[in-house]
Amino acid sequence: MFRDISAFHDWFADRSRANAYRVARTPLDQLDGWHFDADTNLVHRSGRFYSIEGLEVVTDHREVESWTQPIIRQPEIGILGILVKEFDGVPHCLMQAKMEPGNINMIQLSPTVQATRSNYMRVHQGNAVPYLEYFVAPRRGRVVFDALQSEQGSWFLNKRNRNMIVEVADEVELLEDFCWLTFDQLGELLREDNLVNMDSRTVLSGLPFLSWPGGSPGLDGRAAHPAEELLSWFTEARSRYRLDRRVLPLAQVGGWVRDAEVIRHESNRYFTVVGVDVQASNREVSSWSQPMIKPSDRGVIAFLSRWIDGVFHVLVQARTEAGTSDVVEMSPTVNCIPSNYRGSPVAQRPRYLDQVLMAPASSVLLDVVHSEEGGRFYHAENRYLVVETDEAFPAEVPEDFVWMTPEQLVGFVRYGNYVNVAARCLLTCMNVGHRVPEPV
Repeated sequence: MFRDISAFHDWFADRSRANAYRVARTPLDQLDGWHFDADTNLVHRSGRFYSIEGLEVVTDHREVESWTQPIIRQPEIGILGILVKEFDGVPHCLMQAKMEPGNINMIQLSPTVQATRSNYMRVHQGNAVPYLEYFVAPRRGRVVFDALQSEQGSWFLNKRNRNMIVEVADEVELLEDFCWLTFDQLGELLREDNLVNMDSRTVLSGLPFLSWPGGSPGLDGRAAHPAEELLSWFTEARSRYRLDRRVLPLAQVGGWVRDAEVIRHESNRYFTVVGVDVQASNREVSSWSQPMIKPSDRGVIAFLSRWIDGVFHVLVQARTEAGTSDVVEMSPTVNCIPSNYRGSPVAQRPRYLDQVLMAPASSVLLDVVHSEEGGRFYHAENRYLVVETDEAFPAEVPEDFVWMTPEQLVGFVRYGNYVNVAARCLLTCMNVGHRVPEPV
């Protein structure tokens, strides 16, 4: 436990100095333990972990109707879990200073447990995952939040992780790379760039269930739309659109170029599949190699917001992505890499993107840069924004969008494949790391 944030930063710097890390880019053809199979898919020799394969997508709910792309297939379900314990009546979260090869700054704050099934089943023959016993049955403590949640649908096919919050009363041994942080301290750290990792942010979106009576949000009766109407809107969107996918050998993915070094799009947009060799002194295994997805540029994840009858609302989008488990998920107003649309016709640019990018500083309520999942994505960053609109912005919005209160959106977080990872992370930044101002 830390008396203030400066004490945390001292500890965090010590943990970084205490361990040795090295990440080096390496050609895909030279990745130890990985090879291109007969279908030219990139697979691990164990047949586990994950693979890079091809995907054909046909939909009537994106800027273009069809495309092919490489995608990560990782069918196993991992565990992302945070332990919560009270000290002197104040709840604290057990967080980990964890190295991931894709992190720009190498180590970030991770959940108590962040492990794929292959990791915690020790397929790599490495060390056991600390604190795993709190998140697998039979477990100690009270399960506060437990949901299968989707991950980045642009880069993963049907990927889900189990997001858990477990409250404990017993003594917990504190290992050297772990620390206890209060909600307020986490809130301060969430306002710092590239510090609280994506896995922490998605789990922390379930924190409101720790304090809501009965584990359910108190939906504001003054919200623009009641919960039943929102559920009908979402069900209608899932029914209205088409999303067909077909897994392909990488060799059949059109528009992408593979050489000994990388797999990239011929336009050099979207993303590149790269290889890395990794050394880390405090991971379950000390060295390994792996492929990763490197996005072409920094993305933008943003909610437009407004006050409706004195109640704060955010504009939620029903969004389709290549790897989405169902046809749509609830997403922020804007969720894209803007440079991918440079020079594109206006009709193909994401709706509201320009309004977010050109917003005056006075209307920006939240603005922070966070990394995405550093275990699979290399130097992937998004700028997280909440932009307030004025009364001139129409309350009536296109059918793929709807106004919700943040509390209403958090209520849907309990159900898997409803709220996408971008929206969950942005909700955490709002609910834990940011306070919405009162109306003037």
